Amino acid sequence: MSSPLSKPQIIAHIQKSLNYTVFDSKWIPCSAKFVCLGNFARGTGVLQIYEVQHGEAQLIKEVEKAKPIKCGTFGASSLQQRHIATGDFDGNLHIWNLEAPDVPVYTTKAHKEIVNSIDGVGGLGIGDGAPEIVTGSRDGTVKVWDPRQKDLPVANMEPVEGETKRDCWTVAFGNAFNDQDRCVCAGYDNGDIKLFDLRNMSVRWETNIKNGVCCVEFDRKDINMNKLVATSLEGKFHVFDTRTQHPTKGFASVSEKAHKATIWQVRHLPQNRDIFMTAGGAGNLHLWKYEYPAQRSKKDSDGADVGVAGSINLLQNATLSTQPIASLDWSPDKQGLCVCSGFDQTVRVLIVTKLNVA
Repeated sequence: MSSPLSKPQIIAHIQKSLNYTVFDSKWIPCSAKFVCLGNFARGTGVLQIYEVQHGEAQLIKEVEKAKPIKCGTFGASSLQQRHIATGDFDGNLHIWNLEAPDVPVYTTKAHKEIVNSIDGVGGLGIGDGAPEIVTGSRDGTVKVWDPRQKDLPVANMEPVEGETKRDCWTVAFGNAFNDQDRCVCAGYDNGDIKLFDLRNMSVRWETNIKNGVCCVEFDRKDINMNKLVATSLEGKFHVFDTRTQHPTKGFASVSEKAHKATIWQVRHLPQNRDIFMTAGGAGNLHLWKYEYPAQRSKKDSDGADVGVAGSINLLQNATLSTQPIASLDWSPDKQGLCVCSGFDQTVRVLIVTKLNVA
């Protein structure tokens, strides 16, 4: 008989009220510190660094910036430098050294409008190949940047002449399992999901989930594509099995309607790629586990391989706030440690227990 306590528990360990709107929060790798990014009411941007000490989050640095900061990633930085790349409301891409964050170490005008989403690969010992940053913007473009090359993107995915520009809400790297292969997945406000193959500079796959795509994430960036989760407005998310691509049907998928409101974020547990957390517009978190089917692919009538989707189990859920939780980040170093921030101007450090028995 399983008791309620034998399941993973989501515990709010630290709650910190902030005097600004926080859009993103990220753990600094190999540390007990995290970064919060957002904007003050006066229209300027802010970058704060907190350290978890004795059950409290101590503010150790705060820097005000000219433009509100929307998103950030450590994904393209080395573990020695731990530089954070950020996208702001004015379309700028900056890379900051957190030891001296007054002046960026890299800056470029990446987009004409707000940078909605950013991701990095090739740093932190994750993913083979060059360090690269991908940005997605309201201007409809998705661009890939090499921090060693200034001003010009290494790839630019934009609508062709005459096509309507769609607002790109989310971007994510994947398939970076060797020096050559690398993919970018982008989600748009009209429900489009596009998978760009950076090696062949082509659209490898696309689909539409009929609702604005708020967040996409591969379960791991540095392996042969395995699974992709896409979350959307109106509380639905889809898990695509990206191991087997059928010539016409694409990837097999399973969907789940869990939250009553928009699912703003999805983040896979760094220590177990089959466990992931979704963050919702009603201030709740849901912890899920993906179960693989007995056989992940089968032959169709034409003899082509077609994927078989698995199932999703809810492990635990918790309501933290009445406002949307807009950002979520697992600690890469300590299993179950998590930071999230919401539109109630609060950042929370959570502990999720019993993940090894899930």
